[in-house]
Amino acid sequence: MTSEKARADFKIALLAVALAGLAAGIGLSLAGKAELARTAWAAGVTPVLVALVVEIVRSLLRREVGLDVVAALSMSAALAFGETLAAAVVALMYSGGTFLESFAEGRARREMHDLLSRVPRTATRHSDGALEEIPLDEIVPGDLLLIRQGDVAPVDGKVESVRAVLDQSAMTGESMPVRLARGQEVMSGSTNAGEAFDMRASRRAAESTYAGIVRLVEDAQRSKAPMSRLADRYSILFLVVTVTLAAAAWWMTGDPIRAVAVLVVATPCPLILAVPVALVAGLSRAAHFGVLIKGARPLEALAQARTLVLDKTGTLTDGRPQIVSIETCAALPAEEVLHLAAAADQASKHPMAQAIVAAALTKGVVLSVPTDIREIPGEGVAARIGGRSVVVGGRDFVMRGIGVPVVPHKGSEEGSATVSVAVDGQLVGNLILADPLRAETAEFLAGIRRHGINRILLATGDRHAVAEAVTEGLDLDGIRAELTPDQKVLLILSERKNGPVMMVGDGVNDAPALAAADIGVAMGARGAAASAEAADVVLLIDDLSRLISGLNVASQSRWIALESVVAGIGLSIAGMIAAALGYLTPVQGSLLQEAIDVAVILNALRALRISSDRPRRGIEPLQTAAVGHVP
Repeated sequence: MTSEKARADFKIALLAVALAGLAAGIGLSLAGKAELARTAWAAGVTPVLVALVVEIVRSLLRREVGLDVVAALSMSAALAFGETLAAAVVALMYSGGTFLESFAEGRARREMHDLLSRVPRTATRHSDGALEEIPLDEIVPGDLLLIRQGDVAPVDGKVESVRAVLDQSAMTGESMPVRLARGQEVMSGSTNAGEAFDMRASRRAAESTYAGIVRLVEDAQRSKAPMSRLADRYSILFLVVTVTLAAAAWWMTGDPIRAVAVLVVATPCPLILAVPVALVAGLSRAAHFGVLIKGARPLEALAQARTLVLDKTGTLTDGRPQIVSIETCAALPAEEVLHLAAAADQASKHPMAQAIVAAALTKGVVLSVPTDIREIPGEGVAARIGGRSVVVGGRDFVMRGIGVPVVPHKGSEEGSATVSVAVDGQLVGNLILADPLRAETAEFLAGIRRHGINRILLATGDRHAVAEAVTEGLDLDGIRAELTPDQKVLLILSERKNGPVMMVGDGVNDAPALAAADIGVAMGARGAAASAEAADVVLLIDDLSRLISGLNVASQSRWIALESVVAGIGLSIAGMIAAALGYLTPVQGSLLQEAIDVAVILNALRALRISSDRPRRGIEPLQTAAVGHVP
């Protein structure tokens, strides 16, 4: 940050020197002191020219040639042939352009710097009936933290109070606060917009969503776009054209001032800054919508993707089992069946048991404490709940547990599972759990095709029958099931014949495919750290429609950058021809080029106003499962 500030201060100093020299020279000229005026203009140009030459030498050592060479030639030629006023205008243009670049990039990174500046330093932890303020590094999973009104959640965790109201705008771009019930997940970096609540930490600070986002932001800020390198390569051709046209104008007319005028008009140094300004503005705008793109290269690749490969679990689906219905087989109501099952399952860490407990807590059920617990891993749990004997688990396990012969059952549909519940030796109900499609899936697929995606495939490790059942009715071009991680990579590589491939996933097993794809997209809110590290784009909230926002920002930012380059260079060439024909003096040419460069950089800043291009809908707490009665 110190070096960035030093560079910014240096650019301001150069601008001040160039402006002071130009203003002093104009004042002296109006006072009739022409010789002193030329001296003042030359004095204002010299520091800028020296700094420019130093930068050119550094670029050449990196084997890069940019259009800064044209600016150095124009200033040098103008000074050599006595056109000191034109040289002073070019110096002001160059220094002003670099300052405008610094200002533009600073504004474009505003959302990213906001993320960095919001990092909390301490947390409030419950300890032996008291509260203590501790550094973030001391937080361990399982700690009970107090999140006061206005506090930023320091780590990922789960709500332990009845409810919590969180402002996630800095993380996701959503303006409406989110209401969370007991047991629901809190994203680190969210601000408590309601009353104080307790949160159970689930990760250490260094492993939390917010810390990962900060690391990704820092990586994104250090990238350089291929379009910038492409512009540098074309700058050699532009340099040759400029020097050739200037030499031809001098040779054909015998007037060296014609050559100076051509060089002055061809000084598009700030013009090339329009490319990184547009792309950095695009990165910032995408972050505003909850899409973290790890640099300008991925932003360009995102805009050019033509094939989309989607993982199923955690991407098309929520990734966690949920109760979709409750069958009751006795006089007990469905709510009581859920209560008893959840109370017993508090003793188990099985994903289905945790899903049942979470569903009960979300409905506000107060769970009794189980006793006499006996768990068979992978099978089920037996416990006593308020004097009742409760058995919860697979149907065979439950029937054996109550000493009843296993009888045929209609079973679960593909993609779902049944958890049976018995109380005091009698089967009382079945909980049907499934990993349903995300609500926005169909709308997402339709929307993403409008952004140039021609082919959409599902790639999953699940059985083919499950994949087909879950995705029935979706607009997919193919389903590839029972794939291992290396087979997913082969699928990505084989699909490249149809154009650049984008892969969306969330698990550790998706990381190789995300790295192999032209553009890898990770579901970052709950996805594995490995997938977020391997991916080029991270969705900061589990909402696929965010990717449509990212595609829209990427394509429009790239178009704005190209538009700025084509328009700026086109206008510069037209001005060069006019100067070669004698229609522009060096001073007039420098003023024209100043206007062109400022215009294209301001045009590049339009990327900060790109819309999300996705439907707006309110964020609501997770809905409780539907409860039905089957006689």
